[in-house]
Amino acid sequence: MENQNKKLIRDAYKQRKVIGGIYSIKNTKTDKSLLMATTDMNGTKNRFEFAQMTGSCVNFQLQEDWNKFGKESFVFEIVEELEKGELQTTKEFQDDLSVLKDMCKERFLDGNFY
Repeated sequence: MENQNKKLIRDAYKQRKVIGGIYSIKNTKTDKSLLMATTDMNGTKNRFEFAQMTGSCVNFQLQEDWNKFGKESFVFEIVEELEKGELQTTKEFQDDLSVLKDMCKERFLDGNFY
């Protein structure tokens, strides 16, 4: 019975929707943003929230401002979400996210990025 439960859990994991996308970590003091792509939006958001709780910086590019302005000066913002296709490989998904990131970057008129 235990093996059957493990199989059901494994199958459910394989069938879950994979949501990636483009997100920014914005410094509310300077209005600078770090624009990034991820294949796992929920996991990335959870890592950001954990970093804020523990005071650790989520990205080395932000470290100096993180130390200067504090963790509470940064917010996580979802810019665009994209669902991975059933037959899409991880590489294809990453390529699509890269193109989407370039398109999103063009929408930021001020270009105030890390």
